Amino acid sequence: MTTALSTARRRNAGSAPLAARIAGLDWAALGAALDAEGVALPGRLLDPADCAALIAAYDDEARFRSRVVMARHGFGRGEYKYFDYPLPTLVERLRATLYPPLAAIANRWMAALQEAHRFPEDLATFLARCHAAGQSRPTPLLLRYGPDDYNCLHQDLYGAHVFPLQVAILLAEPGEDFAGGEIVLTEQRPRMQSRAAVLPLRRGEAAIFPVHHRPVQGRRGIYRVTMRHGVSRLRAGTRHTLGIIFHDAA
Repeated sequence: MTTALSTARRRNAGSAPLAARIAGLDWAALGAALDAEGVALPGRLLDPADCAALIAAYDDEARFRSRVVMARHGFGRGEYKYFDYPLPTLVERLRATLYPPLAAIANRWMAALQEAHRFPEDLATFLARCHAAGQSRPTPLLLRYGPDDYNCLHQDLYGAHVFPLQVAILLAEPGEDFAGGEIVLTEQRPRMQSRAAVLPLRRGEAAIFPVHHRPVQGRRGIYRVTMRHGVSRLRAGTRHTLGIIFHDAA
């Protein structure tokens, strides 16, 4: 890992309340890591009790609007469920608190790519924009994988309004609850072979990464790099992940 990414991860406040934990992150270092590597690891955002509560919620069908079995759609193996509104308090708080600093990074990226579009400073205003365009279905989700399950490389695009960053939080402990099942990111660089990265998360730790592309400084200026993410094959156990996507779906 580079210095920027490692520093951002070390400075997580850990035991502080969630809002203070997120506000206390070194967002300058996280932004630098996203610029340099296309991923930032802010460290542990959820404690074990929060992770256990979210895992237990997976079987409460009343909390979700839909269930997707990946094999039926060629997405891989395993399944995931999209939360329904109103979101669980913890998920809603994560989404609303993470959005403002990520919006600042997203707007900087839009400027670098010479795009006129800008994102509002608060999540409520952005979601109002999504809903006005017919994107009104919530997109935060829980994913569950068992032995031999995996998630193919993909992008989470649900309509015309796309927020360019998302957050994944691992809810299970590698080595105890499961083996394998690492998050994998790929960069498809123009006129170059794709580059892959594997993210070493522990329970409660988060990863921030692009939804579909990011700006990269080249010899002749800024160019656009296409990003995809997935999950490698689970060798044993059960793995749960919380996904925080900021744009809603059509």
